[in-house]
Amino acid sequence: MKLDTLGVQAFLAIADHGSFRRAAEAVHITQTGLTRRLQNLEGFLGVRLVERTTRSVSLTPIGRDFLPHGRRLLTDLSAALVEIRETGKALRGDVTMACVPTVGVHFLPRIIQRYAALHPGNRIRILDHAAFRVAAAVQQREAEFGITMHGAYDADLLGVPLLKDRYVLVCREDHALAKKRRLSWKALQSHPLIFSGLESGNRQLLDAALGEGALALNSFYEVQRSSTAVGLVAAGVSVAVVPELAIQKGAYPTLRVVPLVQPVVTRSLVLLTRRNAYLTPAAQALYDLIRQMTAG
Repeated sequence: MKLDTLGVQAFLAIADHGSFRRAAEAVHITQTGLTRRLQNLEGFLGVRLVERTTRSVSLTPIGRDFLPHGRRLLTDLSAALVEIRETGKALRGDVTMACVPTVGVHFLPRIIQRYAALHPGNRIRILDHAAFRVAAAVQQREAEFGITMHGAYDADLLGVPLLKDRYVLVCREDHALAKKRRLSWKALQSHPLIFSGLESGNRQLLDAALGEGALALNSFYEVQRSSTAVGLVAAGVSVAVVPELAIQKGAYPTLRVVPLVQPVVTRSLVLLTRRNAYLTPAAQALYDLIRQMTAG
């Protein structure tokens, strides 16, 4: 059903001013235009709302009954429009974003703390997924935007470069490799490793960068999440290859991080949105803050 707000506005002006001329002046249109709006509303409703003679204008019984409803209708509509406008101006609202799990370890916390200080009423929902699931969440509109690995998404999504994250070895301070300043990948061949599982985006990137099968790495334990690998290392199970962002500073004082070289392997993280997507003002504010604090 089409809502005739102009007709309702004309009817209320006539009821308030008791004259077509004064009502037309109040809503800044001609009397002819005002009459046409009222006639359109009455035609749609199939009833007369106003009785007009050469000397007076009065409401019909149906018009009098409709009057409070018409006032409430325009008041509620006006309040809703003001709320939407003010929400947009104030950047208020809830935000849902997706990200690969390692991003939430020590990259996002400081950004979210800053965002919370700027927009204390806004709630953030974080979907921490594997790289391909981050892309799916954005594509299917489960999340307004995401942070994932470059290339792990379809062409109808747009990835804006965010930062690079290198792969490192993490081991306990009592391990033989803990005192090394850097290690080549070949130096890991004799050690049982905690490594990314086949479904992980990290595993796919590492296989491509190192040449699948070129290095006889001893992938003795396989995990899907780097946080699991770090926890296993801390417990003394073995050593692990993880992205550097997976290491939460200060969380495991007994762990050591050793850069891996020959080659240095990094992954590129991007801010992912649907192409030509409109972000809500609250989501746009978080998206812009992530870019700003990463660049800074």
